[in-house]
Amino acid sequence: MYLKWSLTIEMKIKLICSILAFLVSTPMLAGGGWTHKKKSGFIKISQWWVVSNQHYTGTGSINPNVTRGIFNSSLYAEYGINDRLNAVLYLPFFSRATRSDEFSSTGDLAVPGQAINSIGDTDVAIKYGFIQGKQFVLSGTITLGLPLGISNGGVDGALQTGDGEFNQMLSFDLSTSLPIGKVNTYYTLNTGFNNRTNGFSDEFRFGVEAGVTFFNKLTTAFRLYAVQSLNNGSSTVSNGISIFSNNIEFTSFTTEIAYDVTQKFGFSANYGTAFSAKLILASPSYSFGVYMKF
Repeated sequence: MYLKWSLTIEMKIKLICSILAFLVSTPMLAGGGWTHKKKSGFIKISQWWVVSNQHYTGTGSINPNVTRGIFNSSLYAEYGINDRLNAVLYLPFFSRATRSDEFSSTGDLAVPGQAINSIGDTDVAIKYGFIQGKQFVLSGTITLGLPLGISNGGVDGALQTGDGEFNQMLSFDLSTSLPIGKVNTYYTLNTGFNNRTNGFSDEFRFGVEAGVTFFNKLTTAFRLYAVQSLNNGSSTVSNGISIFSNNIEFTSFTTEIAYDVTQKFGFSANYGTAFSAKLILASPSYSFGVYMKF
């Protein structure tokens, strides 16, 4: 993996400022800069989906499209190999991409709707806690993106449950927690570089997350999340009518609510939307899940 510094001074300044303002990487309400103790961890099973009849173009404008959707049933897990070294897995064990019926201007059926089902692209990672047990904690994560999904399904090749490329991402999380009155809060800064293959452009990823816990049971988290493409790839998968196009860029806001039914078991709900984007579906995403801490 190597980093290409063929960026203008203006782009570098913009990137540095963005890193201080945004966060990305692991799912909300799990992870951050903290690592799990040996043989402890976190497991979450969730259903995530987005359905849209419009998409962001390569210039950031919004154009209509035949309604398309993608639905992921996934497992996310973190496990403490020891007190500093954790294993991480994100596995969409069932992924479904759909395309609605397309009608002509006279109302006749032009292209029947289609759908594909498969496993989705999967992430496996190793996370190491450089600083733990302090007011500020720092961890680094190496993530391998495995292209297990379908990258060219349907009549137009745009039904996808994966992007068809193997990527490697290095990211860092800096976190702290702070009690305010009778509530507990946490804050995380993250930055990462995603090295992509098969003609896809490399990416910078960055953002910030904050959360507050009430009564030691109800947690609300907020995240600003951004992906910036280096536009150094050759892949032509750039139509914007999926979530797997090349040169995708976006800045988004996500909020999540989690409720601990017991000390080890709880439920969560998630909503995400983009402030601006390129080459991606232009509709909010939703997620519901159940989790267990052990």
